[in-house]
Amino acid sequence: MPQFPALKNDLLLRAARGEKTERAPVWIMRQAGRHLPEFMKLRETHGFFEICQTPALACEVTLQPVRHYAGLLDAAIIFSDILVVPQAMGMEVLMQPGPHFTEPLSSPADVEKLLPEVDVNTAMELRTVFEAITLTRTELKGEVPLIGFCGGPWTLFAYMVEGGGSKSYTKVKSWLFKYPEESKALLDRIATVCIDFLVGQARAGAQLLQVFDTNAGELSPYDFHTFAFPALQRIGKEVRERLGADAVPMTLFAKGANHAIAHMAEHAGYDVLGLDWCIEPSEARRLVAGKVALQGNVDPDILYGGVEAIEATVKRTAESFGGSKGWIANLGHGITPGANPKDVRWFFECVHKYSAL
Repeated sequence: MPQFPALKNDLLLRAARGEKTERAPVWIMRQAGRHLPEFMKLRETHGFFEICQTPALACEVTLQPVRHYAGLLDAAIIFSDILVVPQAMGMEVLMQPGPHFTEPLSSPADVEKLLPEVDVNTAMELRTVFEAITLTRTELKGEVPLIGFCGGPWTLFAYMVEGGGSKSYTKVKSWLFKYPEESKALLDRIATVCIDFLVGQARAGAQLLQVFDTNAGELSPYDFHTFAFPALQRIGKEVRERLGADAVPMTLFAKGANHAIAHMAEHAGYDVLGLDWCIEPSEARRLVAGKVALQGNVDPDILYGGVEAIEATVKRTAESFGGSKGWIANLGHGITPGANPKDVRWFFECVHKYSAL
């Protein structure tokens, strides 16, 4: 593995291991992106996937929030997108402005259009992420840890069939119900690429890995355990086995699957579970029974509520988590583009204040 500057701030990694920290480490999903004016300036001359696939640009965007909120952030997350995996599997994805698949999978026969195998070390969409991670680890100079990530197989499968975002998920759910075995086979195939991709990110320098299964809540509890969970469990197990002594902490964020929190804590094989804002932190603590650390879980829209609401919500959230032991402060989903950086800064300052009590 490459040699990097010594880490100066290990709050995130200690919290991910379930340790008590001086305060809760804090970062936010999508922190590198559209809420920052410096990102929007860069987007005037560079396409979204161009940034993802150009290591120097991805590094710059990853560092932007660390610089903008100097001294307040406890992690950087590499600027990329979960859809680089379908791209590497042979699908064309455009940003118009949301994701658009030019040829989504309309039936199991279309799976034949995918590449039979994906070499993550040569696939441009994934290799450039590794290069960006190595460059960013160096440029961070040990200031904060660097997070790598991928999408959960079910969430990626949904995009590949729906052709983009969806409100009803009718197309992909019809696959699950009409073609359950073919669906499981494709989910497993996606998981294989995710495993290789995450292992490569850790070897390139990522110090924590997160799996974003943001569409998990679209499935009933039965269907989540039948279709989504086995692939997530396989990723947690095999990434750790492949990395061996070089294993890094892993976070699973299965948004909307609060019904499965206790089961995931016991059986998924991750160090941290990410929470959305629809569960009380104290209840999540009870359900996981100390088996894993927790991340979250402030409603992202609190950032539009003004400084008093932000402060009150952070204070109440910290009290509900019951202290900083094994807690990584975050939003319950990604920050939205209209959030004012001044309010985001206040959110970070409140976390520093109230999680240290």
